[in-house]
Amino acid sequence: MPDRRGVSRRGFLTVAVSAIVAGVVAGVGGYYAGSSAAPVEEVTKTVTSPTTVTTTATTVTTTTTTAPPSTVTTTATTTSTTTATETVTITAPVKETVAYTFCDACNHVPYCGIKCYLRDSQIVRVESWEGYPNTPLCSKGFATLQRQYHPQRLGYPLKRTKPKGSPDPGWVRISWEEAYDIIVSKMKEIRDKYGPEAVLFYCGDPKEMRPAVSRLATVFGSPNYGTESSTCFRAAALAAQVTFGLIALGNPPTKDTKTTLIWGTNPAWSGPFNMPKLFAAKERGTKFIVVDTRKTPVADKLADIHLQLRPGTDAAVALGMINVIIERGLYDEEFVENWTYGFEALKEYVKNFTPEKVEEITWVPADKIVDAAVLLATNKPATLMAGVSTLTHSTNAAQTVRAILTLVALTGNFDVPGGISVPTYPLPFRSHDLGDPDFIIESKKIEMKDKRVDKDYFPVWAEVVHEQIQMNRLPEYVKSGKIKMAILFGANATIWPQFHEYQEALQKMEFAVAVDYFLRPWTHNYVDIVLPAATNYERIEPFIWFGRKIYVRKPVVQPYLEAKTDWQIVFDIAVRLGYAKEFWDGDTKKGLDFILQKAGVTYDEIPVPDGKEIPPPGSEEYKKYEKGLLRKDKKPGFPTPTGKFEIWSTILEKHGYDPLPVYKEPEESPITRPDLAQKYPLILITGSRVPMYTHSKWRELSWLRDLMPYPIANINPEDAEKRNIKEGDLVVVENSHGKIKVTAHITYIVPPGVVDVFHGWGMVPEAHVNVLIPRLFDPISGFPTYKAALCEVYKVG
Repeated sequence: MPDRRGVSRRGFLTVAVSAIVAGVVAGVGGYYAGSSAAPVEEVTKTVTSPTTVTTTATTVTTTTTTAPPSTVTTTATTTSTTTATETVTITAPVKETVAYTFCDACNHVPYCGIKCYLRDSQIVRVESWEGYPNTPLCSKGFATLQRQYHPQRLGYPLKRTKPKGSPDPGWVRISWEEAYDIIVSKMKEIRDKYGPEAVLFYCGDPKEMRPAVSRLATVFGSPNYGTESSTCFRAAALAAQVTFGLIALGNPPTKDTKTTLIWGTNPAWSGPFNMPKLFAAKERGTKFIVVDTRKTPVADKLADIHLQLRPGTDAAVALGMINVIIERGLYDEEFVENWTYGFEALKEYVKNFTPEKVEEITWVPADKIVDAAVLLATNKPATLMAGVSTLTHSTNAAQTVRAILTLVALTGNFDVPGGISVPTYPLPFRSHDLGDPDFIIESKKIEMKDKRVDKDYFPVWAEVVHEQIQMNRLPEYVKSGKIKMAILFGANATIWPQFHEYQEALQKMEFAVAVDYFLRPWTHNYVDIVLPAATNYERIEPFIWFGRKIYVRKPVVQPYLEAKTDWQIVFDIAVRLGYAKEFWDGDTKKGLDFILQKAGVTYDEIPVPDGKEIPPPGSEEYKKYEKGLLRKDKKPGFPTPTGKFEIWSTILEKHGYDPLPVYKEPEESPITRPDLAQKYPLILITGSRVPMYTHSKWRELSWLRDLMPYPIANINPEDAEKRNIKEGDLVVVENSHGKIKVTAHITYIVPPGVVDVFHGWGMVPEAHVNVLIPRLFDPISGFPTYKAALCEVYKVG
């Protein structure tokens, strides 16, 4: 029986909550490898253990042992023939050393901190890193210890001996020298035959290797470097850039915040380190508006107003709120008059989005839209926490984010204390998920823009997103003959809609190499060489910072068998290609120093675990657009072509797209495809976060897999009853693109008419929801439609 909070008495959400609780509890006591959590009282311990000692004769030889205690046999020859056996107690000191690293279990940058305890150079326990800004660790963070010593970790380079796509690739172990020789030879061959741009460089997850891989692509001469951000945060960042020239997508509430707008994100599961901040804000009296199709833990525990909308209609909700704010004169007149471009056109456009009309479109009651708009505009300052993936997984991706950012700006909440803030004196480098512009040589990437494979498909992306190409058209890039080889770090071929087309693209390439922790057939069956990667416990790269405080790490343990760090693999290949100077003769620490020197420090000058604070040159300023602190020319305004917050985007206008933040119905919805809706009346969403996995990661780990051992479909009780579906039934989810089999979870977390299928099960193709996702893309950002498809569900048998 489901309850009204969407928590089954025996279902998935129960164990999901248990996972969070287990993580927090373990964060206090620590997590042992292979044992339960226990506190550490001191670093050096004495272990007392009974030990059997056999003595012969009257003289006993004294023997000293070290931990772990073991059986000690001492024998001496004398004239006596008397033999006796006794049990004695040997006390041996056991030394534990402490080390620190960053967690890479999820995609949040900067990461959470891990404190490690070691015995005999082996990690035996991990805890939250006390004093580090992102804590406590969640269940995924603790499970990185199981990954570290997992018996299936890759330890050696492998080369296939059978054709790509074969069920058995015939992997054979090879040396690193042979692997490097083959890879470098193929890169040179492809470059000489087709040009360097025919080699694709790609980074999936974790994000830590991105600067190194991006730099290698640039130096090699290929602008065709891509990442999984083609389906993650980069569309939202693009939307911000074409609106006000910056990447600022919101932040958690501060002591000054009076209202927090949480839109399409569930930090209880996706970023649990934020939850203490949110609960503290609630205690201070901060009001919360949550916009989400699902009744998430955040909506359940924090929301003063919950707008539970139809999937894919977020822009309509934002425009409806803007309508209320403009009609009631609640917008910030000074900001609008002096710092926006296109307000009058927006004012005219949103007349079509009355609360009543928006209710028809979105399922959100008109009075709730009014209440949310008034609260946001009057209970200020207000901040935004946006689900940058949730909002962009539709064919209206970029415009949806633009509508929400415009809503927040019109209410006067941009760059004010307690609102969406932009740091006055950020450190002089960019985070590693984007890559520091100087390190990745972004200026050269811009010079090579005509060789980008995505420029004709997604021209706005190609103009604005300098550091990477849009990956969603990879099958087309390969079919056209423009991509002949790929070097893949942390790649998963099944993250894309209709993923079999991406597997086929890898198979058709002349050569492909992958770097990973594990051998994963759903991707690696289509590549030629697989290289073993070192984990977060085995590498120093990269460094992390919060505000102006920088943290570094040292390797906690030596790499497993012959595994190498991603950065080292990149640097080794670069040196063999003849780029020793550009890659500091293969010294990755010098590469880090190249970036750090911009802040006046080196890696060795930053203490572990304390980190190093870099003093700012001045005090924090707000409304920087008034003071010339946002533009390179030091003039007041925003770094946009007009110098204003561009409600009317001149970049979008130049490329022939609607310059206003418009609403467009999803291309596959009950409104646009009533013909399909007759056969497939339910709306399918996917990509929702769970506490124990990050997308497709960590299915190898039993500590987490025990919490969610199989794929789940969340179904509202009303829809389940109509279809005679019970909790735990095996069901088929089907649409015009394919069908899968998953387990039904009956819950009020989703409204009637919506089915939420968890993703990331690439190892079980018959249960992988991306089979059901059409290859329909937002024309501006190129993002796919994971959050707006049609489907039907029925019981197996």
